[in-house]
Amino acid sequence: MQFAKRLDKIPPYLFAEINRKGNELVAKGVDIINLAVGDPDKPTPTHILQVMHEAINDASTHNYPPYQGTQEFREAAAKWMERRFGVAGLNPNTEVVSSIGSKEAIHNTFLAFVETGDYTLIPDPGYPVYRTSTLFAGGEPFTMPLKAENQFLPNLNAIPEEVARKAKLLWINYPNNPTGALATLEFFEELVAFCKQYNILLCHDNAYSEMAYDGYKPPSVLQVPGAKDVAIEFHSLSKSYNMTGWRIGFVVGNAIGIKGLVQVKSNVDSGVFKAIQACAIAAYSTDDAELQSVISVYQNRRDIIVKGLQSLGWPIQPPQATLYVWVPVPPGYTSTEFVTLLLDKCGILVPPGNGYGAAGEGFFRIALTIPDERMHEAIQRLKDANIRYS
Repeated sequence: MQFAKRLDKIPPYLFAEINRKGNELVAKGVDIINLAVGDPDKPTPTHILQVMHEAINDASTHNYPPYQGTQEFREAAAKWMERRFGVAGLNPNTEVVSSIGSKEAIHNTFLAFVETGDYTLIPDPGYPVYRTSTLFAGGEPFTMPLKAENQFLPNLNAIPEEVARKAKLLWINYPNNPTGALATLEFFEELVAFCKQYNILLCHDNAYSEMAYDGYKPPSVLQVPGAKDVAIEFHSLSKSYNMTGWRIGFVVGNAIGIKGLVQVKSNVDSGVFKAIQACAIAAYSTDDAELQSVISVYQNRRDIIVKGLQSLGWPIQPPQATLYVWVPVPPGYTSTEFVTLLLDKCGILVPPGNGYGAAGEGFFRIALTIPDERMHEAIQRLKDANIRYS
């Protein structure tokens, strides 16, 4: 048996490799502090679980769901977009589709629009799926470097004219994974204008829209007037409601973008279990106080990590969103060298920045998804090993 040649271009998935390495060390008896994966450690809120208990006993949820999502779920998603962002008038029938989390919808969007020889414009560093899905679809990824001196925003003027004209998709992700960077509505306006000029589908992966701190409220690209002409936006319940394993989200926006995604999805999956869609509807009715109690857990952990690293000389500021802290490696180390040092000397597992793309070299990422006491212990292990920024 032989793998398809396309797999020659696809590296092992970054987090699958990280998990494998961590599991090997745990099996050897090493006490690993895993700060690698953004998988919330808190349970799904009780009111959502209660809906699942009721829905799973309802025989009407046991058959195939509608491919695009139940009418009730799509209407709830459209209402949430209006309530949360002021984006009114989304048509649940043509401008909303349910998704099995964000990952599959992101991948299927590439299959719907990218052909051999097409370019995709993707952030670097960025979620690895943007690159691998481009390759699966036969396209050519053109990376947009996200640099600290540019607030980790892509420089649209650096995209060559011939590349822009052959590009089918432009991907953004703000609040950003892995950098934690933010984008303003003014920047979204520039992106919308650029994509209109070159007839590109603008894809905003907004998975961290609710994971924000210090009173900050991230915007939606669909708040830009005319954005729906060229843009679709991806939302997920995974991080906001501690539902990573439930696999539920939605995509909204441009009707052609949604139609293409629905056409692929209806041929490769059978939709989201209707009981889970009922739970998602309940999640979107979560009151602000309960949601803030979830957010405060991560804000406190952010402060533990940032203050701890600052005490060791790291020149970082607390990010205002996401579940991550993007940290420069000390002078004299590559990303890979430093994360290897952390694992060998401290038993701390983190991904190297270059795992998210070449422009991520010189950084590593910390996920805020383990208990506070383990966060404190990680900082103490750094102190005990005398590992400092300078």
